[in-house]
Amino acid sequence: MILNVRRMKHDVGTRDPLMNYAAISDRAITRGFFLAGAVNVIGMLAVSKIFTNSLLNTTDPAVFSWLGQVAVVLWGLAYWSVARTYRHTPYLVVVFFVEKMVYAVTWLLWLLHKGHLLTSIASESLMTANFFGVYGAGDFAFGIFFGCVALKLLREGHNSTA
Repeated sequence: MILNVRRMKHDVGTRDPLMNYAAISDRAITRGFFLAGAVNVIGMLAVSKIFTNSLLNTTDPAVFSWLGQVAVVLWGLAYWSVARTYRHTPYLVVVFFVEKMVYAVTWLLWLLHKGHLLTSIASESLMTANFFGVYGAGDFAFGIFFGCVALKLLREGHNSTA
């Protein structure tokens, strides 16, 4: 399938609903920021058992040391902090996109090199094994969300100055 870039530049997504990031409502975006924050904050506090699950650290110390777990919670708080004012921080939304993609790629690399450990992790903690089996997919999905929001904001900003 060949994409007509000229058409997309002027008529972004109106013919293809999957490409229509501009149609995301403000209310849906705000909810998306709150949901992303909840997944980070509540999810990490649950999986880490409020920072006491040492299996997270031993399984992937580069990403889930105690400080890494705190960082995940802080990212979630950052999403919440701009949930209603994201329109004023389009480049921060780009940072959120990049951050989520870094976690998604890191997860994929971990699965490729250490995914065979999931069974032994599950014998110690099913919740921790499930977390390592899926967390990057969620990061990827929220990364796509942040990327679409960033494109929407940057495109609107570009059009408003023209």
